Amino acid sequence: MPIAVNIINKSNNPLPTYATAGASGLDLRAHLPTPIVLAPQERQLIATGLFLELPDGYEAQVRPRSGLAIQRGLTCLNSPGTIDSDYRGEVKVIMINLGQQAQTIESGERIAQLVFQQVEKVAWQVVDELDQTVRGQGGFGSSGVK
Repeated sequence: MPIAVNIINKSNNPLPTYATAGASGLDLRAHLPTPIVLAPQERQLIATGLFLELPDGYEAQVRPRSGLAIQRGLTCLNSPGTIDSDYRGEVKVIMINLGQQAQTIESGERIAQLVFQQVEKVAWQVVDELDQTVRGQGGFGSSGVK
């Protein structure tokens, strides 16, 4: 069952939609007065013209679009970016060009996707020791799975 999310759209773009029935993310579009050219290794904050009011206990995650990444070398930094339920500013996307040629981002272009996730709060329990596991303190490739 879908959750209700209040939205203000100050762009000329349609509201974000799911591209297919099985899609997890809604497509975010750029809202720009003029196209932006990203040189190789350059990053910029791209506006969407969208403002959200998320229900308490939810976050929205800004994630890259795989097609932009493989075809043009464009991706999102700080991914997934988190939009907290108490944030009321404009949704913006940190884009970077990891390709070898400049890339132009046009207003209305699909630049990222937005995924909604329920978030659990934690209550810390201070202890003197943790339960032991086979893995223990091994990290960063220590599981041996290749």
